Amino acid sequence: MKKYLALTAIAAATLTGCVTTDMRMGSQDAKTVATGAAGGANAENANTELERCDSPLGTVSLVENQTAGWYTILTQQYRLPPTAQLLRLMIQQSNCFVVVERSAAGMGAMERERALMNSGEMRGGSSMGKGQMVASDYGLTPEVIFNQNDAGGMGAAVGGIIGALAAGTKTREASVMLALVDNRSGVQVSASEGSASKTDWGGMGALFGGGAGAALGGYTRTAEGKVISAAFMDAYNQMVRALRNYKAQSVKGQGLGGGGRLGVDGGAAPSQTSAPTASNAPMISLRAAQQKLNTLGYNAGTPDGAMGKGTANALREFQRDQNLPITGRLDRATSQALQQ
Repeated sequence: MKKYLALTAIAAATLTGCVTTDMRMGSQDAKTVATGAAGGANAENANTELERCDSPLGTVSLVENQTAGWYTILTQQYRLPPTAQLLRLMIQQSNCFVVVERSAAGMGAMERERALMNSGEMRGGSSMGKGQMVASDYGLTPEVIFNQNDAGGMGAAVGGIIGALAAGTKTREASVMLALVDNRSGVQVSASEGSASKTDWGGMGALFGGGAGAALGGYTRTAEGKVISAAFMDAYNQMVRALRNYKAQSVKGQGLGGGGRLGVDGGAAPSQTSAPTASNAPMISLRAAQQKLNTLGYNAGTPDGAMGKGTANALREFQRDQNLPITGRLDRATSQALQQ
């Protein structure tokens, strides 16, 4: 009993000492793998393991699915900020893409400034008008897969009261996915997976002190956010390495989006089908032709569906202007030209 009481006293004293620790700015214990800052193409104190590019590959916007289950766990259970904030720093520090704002809050702020400009409240010389926003070439979509495994038994192996104070041992793992989509075509140009894990030894380090915690090979502090950020850096680095050797996918024969090479039994190849156009549109009625001619400024007279001298003259004038054979009749070529 005396042994147990002594150990408890040591633990209490250690924890009391932690409370009086002076505040330290830039503490390494509080950092994730995403650290430092970015300003334009310049990066300050970036993680040395982050991949970098000599010049950007294009502009990118972050697309978070805020209705997904992982997003709810991230923001509500773990109380972590949106992944976009983490990825913004990594992407700009890497200089592989230029980040453009597309979040609801950010777009709202820009719309507010434009509204103030339009209201006349801004001072003279302010430049906040149309035609200034930069297009987003790509959309980057993140996804987090959580997994927390209990590695219990370790505390019990150390023994009795120490195991209780340690509050067990857990290994936190995070697996993430990144998908990069071309916003103009909707084509996915890259996808990657990243993962990270870290062991949390609970109160063990606090009980024995920093030196003893390091001797056990564990970590005295572990946050889910650090594991997730490490997983995202892993995924982003892999994506950048793949994009350095990027080669566009192509479909032989039909071309991209032309129907593909996997035909469907009993149907025409998608590359051989199309929506009706002026070239294969049906003939229009003479009454409709007279109405269109009048609209275009050719006097076809009253649209009555009867071919008269006025209608024939209007057709000839229209055919002459369109470089069509001058027949004075509503032939197929004239009908197609009137439908354009």
